[in-house]
Amino acid sequence: MILILRERATPEQMRQMLEALGIYIKLAVDIELGILASGGELHADCEQFLLASDSQQANVWGADWYPLN
Repeated sequence: MILILRERATPEQMRQMLEALGIYIKLAVDIELGILASGGELHADCEQFLLASDSQQANVWGADWYPLN
């Protein structure tokens, strides 16, 4: 499940984002708009959600997050 976040993730959202990969979360961030897409199996999955939400490619960066460490 890919979520678009504009504020801090809730515990339920964290659980949903971890469903795809278990121990870490793939995400993409629009550094200009300050929004994050996360929860996909690939960075590209998250990136596509941001690009469909009017983000510009030059402003989108991907990352991995290990919230349990």
